[in-house]
Amino acid sequence: MSPKTSRDGGGGGGAGAGRGSSLTPGRVAVVALAVLGLVFIFENTRATKIRLLIPEVTMPLWMALLATAVIGALCGAFFVRRRG
Repeated sequence: MSPKTSRDGGGGGGAGAGRGSSLTPGRVAVVALAVLGLVFIFENTRATKIRLLIPEVTMPLWMALLATAVIGALCGAFFVRRRG
């Protein structure tokens, strides 16, 4: 038997293939951290001054935190994609 075949002849694409693997402890931890991050972001709603190199802008703190989180997630996704 070659490594690509299985004894049941299904080739790994059966009805139960991949089930149970979508809810791993790592994914649960990431979802929990994302929810906690969103709660933290939306609890901080007051306006704040932010300096972007030279200009100073006033915006809600939640918007600045959310933008920072999105930029960080995009950078992380970029580096994970480049590595793999």
